[in-house]
Formats: sequence, structure tokens, C-alpha cells
Amino acid sequence: MPRLSEVIAALDALWPPSRAEQWDAVGTVCGDPDAEVTRVLFAVDPVQEIVDEAVKLGADLIITHHPLYLRGTTTVEAGTFKGRVVHTLIKNDIALHVAHTNADTADPGVSDALAGALGLRITGPLVPDASDPEGRRGLGRICELDHPETLREFAARAAAWLPPTAQGIRVAGDPDALVRRVAVSGGSGDSLFEQVRAAGVDVFLTADLRHHPASEARETSRPLALVDAAHWATEWPWCEQAAAQLDAISERHGWGLRTHVSRTVTDPWTAHAPSVTPPSISGAPN
Repeated sequence: MPRLSEVIAALDALWPPSRAEQWDAVGTVCGDPDAEVTRVLFAVDPVQEIVDEAVKLGADLIITHHPLYLRGTTTVEAGTFKGRVVHTLIKNDIALHVAHTNADTADPGVSDALAGALGLRITGPLVPDASDPEGRRGLGRICELDHPETLREFAARAAAWLPPTAQGIRVAGDPDALVRRVAVSGGSGDSLFEQVRAAGVDVFLTADLRHHPASEARETSRPLALVDAAHWATEWPWCEQAAAQLDAISERHGWGLRTHVSRTVTDPWTAHAPSVTPPSISGAPN
């Protein structure tokens, strides 16, 4: 069985920490470098529910996309939820490793997994990494559908092929408009509208779209169709992709690792109450 340090070295080769954004907090949060690793759990969020799942599974290592301490901390006191996560990990000899923005821009990265989940053909990165001479790394992906479909049909594709969440899929644009060229970006994507417009796509699928950026994108001379899925749902496909990558490394080295992908929905939204009247201010109470 490999030691944790050997597994981490392999993960760092897949998602080099040096390629993370400066504000990010990636890498190993806790764990003994000399401890043996036999079972690995992949998840989006390092929350208590995932840690409890790892304990029941007998995992030695959790790999998450989101950091536990993105902005640092002054305490791991168990009365705080993050402190309790750390205490549970250490008491059960479970390591935690994070691949965040370094996984976003990797080849393959988070948006490759998202495009694959939607059955899209990737043509290149939305925001290319200038340090990649092959032009494959970068943030987001530009994709094409094999055959044009309406925005309504594309939204239905996203609703059917992405993991279900309380939010579901939000759509902005003419439902009958034809789309073929698509931009996708796993996680929050409304900082990328300039690059999306420059790419000349018909629709942009991402998450966490705010009112003002979305409104401005719809009010341009060539309105951009938008599909907003839940943040968790757009990043969960990466867990399966990352697990497959580690499986390949394990097989190559003869490690015999057992990898698992958590199906636990850690999206924070738990219910959705649809409007009971058409979205109009007519007849609305004062």
C-alpha cells in the first residue's frame, strides 16, 4: 500500500498547487505523510456529513474540491463546525487533501468533467492558460453540440444529466432559440461574461449567476442565453473524473487503492417553492 506522501505527490502532479490562484487554499489540510492509504473518498465539500461518511467507509483519505479553510482560521476548537471536522479527521486517522482552482484549470479539469456529463464536444478552454503551449489548460471550456437544439431542450439536457438539486435549472433567454455552440464553467461563472461574449457562443452554462451581471448579459445587442445550475451540481462530475484519474495511477503503480465518490448532496439549498402565479408584477400586493 502507498504512503500518504506518495499519493499526495501523484495528486500534485495532476493538479500542481502552483497553478492555484493566489487567494486559494489548496493542498493537504491534515494527515500523516507516513500513514498507509488504502481507501479514498472524493467529494465536493469538506463538511461533517462527508467526514462521517468517510469514517463509516473506512477511508484513509478524503479529496475534496472546496477548501476547508479558504480564509484561514485562528482555532480548530471542536465547538466550531470546521474544528469538529478537523477533530473527527485526526481521531480517525483520515487525511484531507484539497484541489480547487488548480483543478479548475487542469487538463482535464472541472469544466471538462462538466462538459462530459452534458455530452458536449470540447473545442478548447474558455480562458486559456498562457503557460500551456498546447492550449488545453485554462478556465472553462468552449463546446459544441453534435446537433442544434433549442434552449428549452438544452436546459432539459442539463436537468436530466446533472445531479438533481433543490434549485434545479434556471434559464434566461428565448426557449425556442437554437443553440449549438456552448460555454461551460463549473462553479461560479459570472466573472467570465467578457470572455463568453468574445467566444461567440449561443449559451453559457455555469452556476451562482447574480442579478446584475446576468441582466447586463441579456441586455446586450446580441443577448446571451444563460443556464444556471447549482454550484455543487456543476462541480460534482469532477469527483468521478478525479477518481478515475487516481484509479489509473493506482493501477500503474500496483497500489491497489479503492476509490469511492460520495453521492451525498452537500448543496446548501434543501427545498424549492415554485411561484404559483406567472412572473408578473400585475396584481401584486402593495
